[in-house]
Amino acid sequence: MAAEAVRLIARTLALALNDQSLSLRAAAVGSGVNRQVIADLVAGRSWPDVATVARLAHFTGTTLWPDGTNIDRKRTH
Repeated sequence: MAAEAVRLIARTLALALNDQSLSLRAAAVGSGVNRQVIADLVAGRSWPDVATVARLAHFTGTTLWPDGTNIDRKRTH
């Protein structure tokens, strides 16, 4: 479930940056998040901490955290 949440955060962030014609550099300057951290998140190479998601969400004006309805909750017992 956690991996799917991070995948959705990365996808939503990438779409928000694209829709707003924002470069990684502009997102870094505007959000206070390191450009490489943003690049790694969007590329799926890292998992963001809560503060990073909050900063990027505030900067883009986008809700990045999934609401839970989009996450497959398959569990094995």
